[in-house]
Amino acid sequence: MLRLLRQAMNFFRRRMDPTQEQQPQQMELLKANSHLKIIRGVVTSFYGDYGLINGSIYFSCDVREGNRPVKIGQRVTAIVEGDTISLGFKAFKVNRLYDTVDDSGPLELETRVLTACVMSVSTDAVYISKKTYFSLDIVSEGFMPYKGDWLAVEYSLLPGTSDVMAQSVKPMDCRRVEEVCVTSLHGRSGVVDNNIFFTLDSLNLPDGYSPQIDDLVNVVMVESIQFCYVWRAISMSPV
Repeated sequence: MLRLLRQAMNFFRRRMDPTQEQQPQQMELLKANSHLKIIRGVVTSFYGDYGLINGSIYFSCDVREGNRPVKIGQRVTAIVEGDTISLGFKAFKVNRLYDTVDDSGPLELETRVLTACVMSVSTDAVYISKKTYFSLDIVSEGFMPYKGDWLAVEYSLLPGTSDVMAQSVKPMDCRRVEEVCVTSLHGRSGVVDNNIFFTLDSLNLPDGYSPQIDDLVNVVMVESIQFCYVWRAISMSPV
């Protein structure tokens, strides 16, 4: 009788946690392929039909196990292998850990705001330190960060981890001034109203217009550290 009861309990325990049913298969797969490994992590972002685990492990949305989709902030296990093209890791099986996230609705993460100064900008990322960066995809529309700009970065801490997920980026302070004068030009850089720096390398201008000294212009500017100036013009148009 006790043996039958124990067998019944084991049966229902397996039904409650689908990932346990897959573990023997995963272990056999790992034994046959020594270059594979199982990792545990958190889904940190989605980009269309693919996502990232722990901010760096790529997975396609069609490799997840089961019918329910994973969500940002959800803990998962994944079988990963090295990607010779990106020199990173790629997951080809992703399983949800069912006991970590409430499936009743979308995951709500507490949002915080960080102020930071841009250290450098690459073709697809903005760096606020040597190791901290975020994608240009989350920068507010119409704004291209430039070295020295002060930013307001909205971010969340992923549950149960110290991982940070940046959600949006915008200038810390953005203002519009009208009918001010271009007071100096130095090659591709210049100054408006004696206190607003601009560079033609990062300035929105109307087609066919090039700033000249004494031009009367309207300017949109952001707070930025540029030599002895604390504002940088991001767009300019003649009056």
